[in-house]
Amino acid sequence: MNDEEAQQVDKLREPAAPRGMQQLPRDESLRLLGSVPLGRLVFTQNALPAIRPVNHLLDGQDIVVRLNDGATLTSIAPPAGEAGLVVAYEADAIDPHTHLGWSVIVTGYARLVADPVEVARYQVLLRPWVAQTMNGVLRIQPDLVTGFRLVAQPAVAVCAAVAEGR
Repeated sequence: MNDEEAQQVDKLREPAAPRGMQQLPRDESLRLLGSVPLGRLVFTQNALPAIRPVNHLLDGQDIVVRLNDGATLTSIAPPAGEAGLVVAYEADAIDPHTHLGWSVIVTGYARLVADPVEVARYQVLLRPWVAQTMNGVLRIQPDLVTGFRLVAQPAVAVCAAVAEGR
């Protein structure tokens, strides 16, 4: 990292005024998640948490990602029709300068898509960002959806928080 890059990183670490957190309803959370192309898939690998950045699309309320044949999830996800693998999926859009934005976390069951017509449809709709052959398709059905928005607090609230030592 050169000096200019280091200075930019330092600027991002400068404290900002405290932010408020607003809970978002399920529908708004899913709409926001669908508005960005990239998220993080969280699953268990060898009894430990694992995270992979993946691009996605929203199909109704389901999150769809494509996987390569060698992907860990392809090997551990149960076939379509079975209970599924519990996963979490997170996406966000938070401005590093203003510290404003949103984050959505979905927890649910992931299943491999087996129907060749559906697989072909997702191959057209969802182009991978990596240069690998993506044959598998994973559908996450959200059970628990948690979203929040970071918002600026009015000056009065900031002064009260400072006075209280927060």
